[in-house]
Amino acid sequence: MSVAARDRVRNRKKRELRDWLLADTAARPTQADGPYAKPPEPRHHAWWKVMCLTGVDYFSTLGYQPGIAALAAGVLSPVATLVLVLVTLLGALPVYLRVAHDSPHGEGSIAMLVRLLTYWQGKLFVLVLLGFAATDFIITITLSAADATAHIDENPFWPDSLRGHPVIITLLLVALLGTVFLKGFTEAIGIAVGLVGVYLTLNAVVVVDALWRVFTHPTMVGDWTTALTAQHGDPLLMVGIALLVFPKLALGLSGFETGVAVMPHVKGDPEDTEEKPTGRIRGARRLLTTAAVIMSIFLITSSLVTTVLIPAEEFKPGGPANGRALAYLAHQHFGEVFGTVYDLSTIAILWFAGASAMAGLLNLVPRYLPRYGMAPTWARAVRPLALVFTAVAFLITVIFEASVDAQGGAYATGVLVLITSAATAVTLSARRRRQHVRTVAFGIITVIFVYTTIANVVERPDGVKIAAAFIAGIIVVSLLSRLFRAFDLRVETVELDATARQFITDCARRRIRLIAHESSTGDAAEYRDKLAQIVKDNDFPAGGDVIFVEVTVTDPSDFETELHVTGTIVHGRYRLLRLASSSVPNALAALLLHIRDLTHCRPHIYFEWTEGNPAGNFLRYLIFGQGEIAPVTREILRRQEPDRALRPHVHTG
Repeated sequence: MSVAARDRVRNRKKRELRDWLLADTAARPTQADGPYAKPPEPRHHAWWKVMCLTGVDYFSTLGYQPGIAALAAGVLSPVATLVLVLVTLLGALPVYLRVAHDSPHGEGSIAMLVRLLTYWQGKLFVLVLLGFAATDFIITITLSAADATAHIDENPFWPDSLRGHPVIITLLLVALLGTVFLKGFTEAIGIAVGLVGVYLTLNAVVVVDALWRVFTHPTMVGDWTTALTAQHGDPLLMVGIALLVFPKLALGLSGFETGVAVMPHVKGDPEDTEEKPTGRIRGARRLLTTAAVIMSIFLITSSLVTTVLIPAEEFKPGGPANGRALAYLAHQHFGEVFGTVYDLSTIAILWFAGASAMAGLLNLVPRYLPRYGMAPTWARAVRPLALVFTAVAFLITVIFEASVDAQGGAYATGVLVLITSAATAVTLSARRRRQHVRTVAFGIITVIFVYTTIANVVERPDGVKIAAAFIAGIIVVSLLSRLFRAFDLRVETVELDATARQFITDCARRRIRLIAHESSTGDAAEYRDKLAQIVKDNDFPAGGDVIFVEVTVTDPSDFETELHVTGTIVHGRYRLLRLASSSVPNALAALLLHIRDLTHCRPHIYFEWTEGNPAGNFLRYLIFGQGEIAPVTREILRRQEPDRALRPHVHTG
């Protein structure tokens, strides 16, 4: 085969690979109220079925939460878990019930902050939150896979030759998860219902049996209370220590952000509207409340029975109860067959919790970054993102050596930051609505979560380190993408009012001449002098028809906007088009193309050169939406219309 033939084959294979990777780019969902097309409407299900979709993430923490609590708090584990339950029911639940009301389209608490915060500081704050969200979801994948590996490794039927290789097995589970998303991830609620139903049933059997053993043998409870009193003294000291230990138990709060993310799947009332989905909100609140109550019951009871029935040394790293306390009881009390069935159900739900987290990532990144112009084109496709997230999960697994305990701090950090941001958003929302009682109540909850987050970060800084890496990566990629897309046309639609349309129609009979104008005083002399200067610089007849165009910059950090053009006559003689946009050059380019398509005439636009350093003016354009107006407008037009014969004319003098 000749060199040219080999090159053609190689190029064809590259195109086929690229087309396969980007096959679903056009179908990627974006934020429902953002600048792109709305996501396809998902199938709707009863709230309790959707709760199971949330539950593969939330309920699966029972696989490792009791063991982590015992390792962190020792004999004080049930008291510390009680604190976690109180924070869940009195803190996180009320916050997310409000998030469900204010953000019912699946965008979660971050969307509330998007609406409350504007300009670049708001965008950067959201990018930081996305970094913590990525930490939460990625660690969900790696931690869940690591705990699934622990259940596999401790099962007596697992071959001895395959034991002792947790990193390899965890990497295989993560790779399998990534492969699922490379093939495509379809509706999973039916699978989730089955997994959650079986898993909770088996846990109920194990916990009820363990409670029976505890309360029918009073000496066990006596031994525990004796050890509790001997180690920690009076009850007030116990509560104080439990509060200090609580941040280490924050994994038990992991399901709330997922709960509001799956809201679009909840079946509402027939009379629900997009603006007011009352039935969906009611169903989501039932989902969140029921899940929190079920989880709270399991957390309290599982913590009690595992602390009382399992020797403390079994929880240590490498011990048979480490990261799998309830599985330890299942094998001890029901035999290896039942224990293996329990292991299989735990492995399945932990693995599927990773699938839920991956789906959350694939939904979250395209929702926000494209809205800010801070994502490459391929970021709207599932497969490239799945490959990126799988590679990151591989790296995290290797760094933490597939240890559940080592990843607990990073996971808790991601969870706590998201809940803290939700509490902050709810507090700000209540304050804006002048709801003073709710503002104070949610403010107290926010302070509690801020303390918990800070305590967790101080105790276990790994989460912040990982989140910082994600944040840095997101910001760098986002800014580079924004730079590379600087000349994209960022206007969705252009609407002309009747007066503006009449101005353009009148001029189209001869030649359409627009003058880009930045008003300062707004008096008649300003328009007269501007017109005289443009006529002189460009040598066209003084009596020719002209229309002034003025663009007001709104929020320059927004990437795409809609243009609403209004026409008016100022000082009795000058025709003027007014419009608002995040970028002056983009608005002018979109207006020119719209006029061309409307009138089938190539309009002319006249500029004065911008004074000052060109590099500085270009930075002004990137950050503030104005600066090098004339050359940037021309470049946007050139990219949008490659055919020079069809491109609007740009004149600069």
